[in-house]
Amino acid sequence: MTRRRVLERHRHSLTEIRDIMNSMRTLAHIEVRKLARLADAQNTVVHSIEDVAADFLGFHPETLTEANEVSAVYLLIGTERGFCGDFNHALLEYLESVLSAQKTDHGGLIAIGHKLHVLLEKNPHVAAFIDGASVGEDVPVILNQMVRELTAFQDQYGAVTVHGLYHSGEGGIVMQELLPPFQNYLHQPPCFSHPPMLNQSPPEFLGELLDHYLFAALHQMLYASLMAENRRRVVHLEGAVKHLDDRSAELSRQCNALRQEEIIEEIEVILLSEASVDESWRKRNSSIIADCTSDTALSES
Repeated sequence: MTRRRVLERHRHSLTEIRDIMNSMRTLAHIEVRKLARLADAQNTVVHSIEDVAADFLGFHPETLTEANEVSAVYLLIGTERGFCGDFNHALLEYLESVLSAQKTDHGGLIAIGHKLHVLLEKNPHVAAFIDGASVGEDVPVILNQMVRELTAFQDQYGAVTVHGLYHSGEGGIVMQELLPPFQNYLHQPPCFSHPPMLNQSPPEFLGELLDHYLFAALHQMLYASLMAENRRRVVHLEGAVKHLDDRSAELSRQCNALRQEEIIEEIEVILLSEASVDESWRKRNSSIIADCTSDTALSES
């Protein structure tokens, strides 16, 4: 097999890989647009609950227990798939900086996402691994698994603080305190002059509000992380596709140059063949002419 054919086969393989990566990039871009709508709606829900909590705790601060120094649980939301750069490594670096600054006991880690699992396989603090989301429709299933693991933690350790570490939609890493919630609203003056009218006792109302808040906040975190992951994937794959296009163009130029060399060699072979034929024809004709001349001379004599 000639070198040109080897390069042609390599260029064909790169073209197939490029088409696959471009399709992955398109799907990631579609997922970003879909998640942007879901994340906006979820952000609105979370902000509405926080406004209600601020209004409620302005008049009933005694219903919320202040945070104490207890074991901390960290929800690390990584990626299920690859092609998203240093997404998971950046999350772990942020976690290390947080743990070095925290003075509370290390309760444990709950890692979400297969690619994050690989990086934390030998970490003794990991209490649970949960498969991550590939698309937005996977979020409810993952949320149920997260709630089960958090419930198991509370059954084992009692009161714990729960922090979520994830990439936000803007690209930065966020650490959000989930339990105990609404701590920043304690000891703040009321937002309104009259207390809210409740159909339940304040403790019962706060308990149901906490359930709604955790449900909405966990959704918000998962949607934001998945959207940031797909944005990274779009950028990463765009760079990969461009690199493959450049490489394919370079191979195409090399193939054209080799093809030109082959054509030149073929022309040279043809010209040499024609020259050889002409030479043999001249030699044969010269011999015939010489014979004819000799015969003519003999006849004349």
